[in-house]
Amino acid sequence: MRELTLKVLIIGGYGTFGGRLAYLLADEPRLTLMIAGRSLHKADQFVAGLRGQATLTPLEFDRDADAEVQIAETGADIVVDASGPFQAYGHDPYRVVRAALACGAGYIDLADDPAFVKGIAEFDADAKKRSLFVLSGASTGPALTTAVARKLTHDLRDLHSLTAGIAPSPHPGVGRTAIEAIAGYAGKPIEVWRNDIAATAHAFTETRRFRIAPPGQLPMRRLTFSLVDVPDLTLLCRLEPRPREVWFGAAPVPAGYHALLRLLARATKLGLLPSVRPLAPLMAFVTRRLAWGANRGGMFVDVRGTGMQGQAIHRSWHLVAEGGVGTTVPAIPAAILLRNGLRNIWPKAGARPASDEISLEEFESVFDGLDVVTGARSLHVPDGSPPFPKVLADAWTDLPPRIRDLHCAESGAYFSGLASVSRGRSLAARLVAKLVGFPPAGRRVSVSVRIDRRGDKETWRRDFAGKKFKSELSAGEKRFAELLCERFGPIRFGIALVHDAGRLRYRMHKWTFLGLPMPRWLLPTGSVYEFVEDDRFNFHVDITLPLIGHVVTYRGWLEENAAS
Repeated sequence: MRELTLKVLIIGGYGTFGGRLAYLLADEPRLTLMIAGRSLHKADQFVAGLRGQATLTPLEFDRDADAEVQIAETGADIVVDASGPFQAYGHDPYRVVRAALACGAGYIDLADDPAFVKGIAEFDADAKKRSLFVLSGASTGPALTTAVARKLTHDLRDLHSLTAGIAPSPHPGVGRTAIEAIAGYAGKPIEVWRNDIAATAHAFTETRRFRIAPPGQLPMRRLTFSLVDVPDLTLLCRLEPRPREVWFGAAPVPAGYHALLRLLARATKLGLLPSVRPLAPLMAFVTRRLAWGANRGGMFVDVRGTGMQGQAIHRSWHLVAEGGVGTTVPAIPAAILLRNGLRNIWPKAGARPASDEISLEEFESVFDGLDVVTGARSLHVPDGSPPFPKVLADAWTDLPPRIRDLHCAESGAYFSGLASVSRGRSLAARLVAKLVGFPPAGRRVSVSVRIDRRGDKETWRRDFAGKKFKSELSAGEKRFAELLCERFGPIRFGIALVHDAGRLRYRMHKWTFLGLPMPRWLLPTGSVYEFVEDDRFNFHVDITLPLIGHVVTYRGWLEENAAS
């Protein structure tokens, strides 16, 4: 293989993931990217719309024809199979692999089919003999999940459980073939790792709830994840220390579609339905036509184990991709491998899963150039710790010192300063302000705050020129996990803490009344944040209610005083 230039054949190059791979590599002038698929017209259209310095060539490629002849004609150094679904490759699923080896080309695929990824090992001897690499599963799973898991577990003595999941955007553009693959295994028996041994479970019949929430970033909603059939379920059990249990889920959207899929999977498990596959066209229609909500996708990895000193360890890693960037993440491993090749850094010869080829640091270097945020949380926090460091986790130390000083002050700390207050004028706004105890309008109003901590909860007593109101703050648990909880009597708010250019913003995420979940559209809006100005802690609170409008705005500064 040439050292400074590469010819890369991308099969499925104008599809969802192959197209994203081409996008990630288009700025590299040393690459020739051959965008291949069954339709030369679609390949032409894709190439015409892609700008960059790489040489782009549209090609017609039919994997059901003579793959070896077609690859030989391209003169490719590397073959990347991004077409899929690999579950539907028929009686000869590895024909492209054999063809690539015969032509002296390295091979990478984005397979998510456990059987396909596992079976790639049969080409190990041949690949080593030819001094070529054959890597299967160079995608989110198992490549990224393994990289994250190794980072989270590097200092553990025992690993009790490893749980991971992906939450696609409501607008992913996933093709019908991928949906057919999901429908094909829903409700069917799959191999999992339980209690240190291989076991059997049924896809989409087990669920777990989780909130993807990178520290200091706007989290996703708490979602239901269903068990899916991916290579990670067995490959992650090879970690050291070895996990006793591995669980991997997905949270398809919309939620109603996901609920129906779970119901059909249970019917298949019970033998009431032979397969969900015949419904795949309808499923594809639903996901295309009923897409709504924020265009955000995410991923998490959660580990529980024992540290070297015998202490219980619970850690999690979170990723949120904005604006449809989530479909780029599965293409990143192949992009990293190809860019490394341009530096003459190649995987060792042989055929194997791509689970151990890329470090988390390499992934993060690519994330930095995309609209992707990541972060880790360590949930081993001493009892009685302030709620703000708990919720912010790794983002806590990024805050300005003045903000940290206030939120980790000793119990009984007393702060005072000045504020300006404006109030809504409507009758409803005045009634709400009176019920909560918000202060009247005024300029240069004296304000004080006393913070008392008992256990894991803080009580904030605010006094605006004699007008007092209080609330209770705590780090959320269960359905409020990763959120700050603020309680005003029977009302409880779940608040996301977002670090934004030196400001700590409060974003209302959910709320309950007397413990009952309430509609999100009734949540208060407005801008609430803390910042540092003139070396003092400053606050800005603007509260607006749907149907009612502006209720109150107060902003000002505080400094710590001796307790009164």
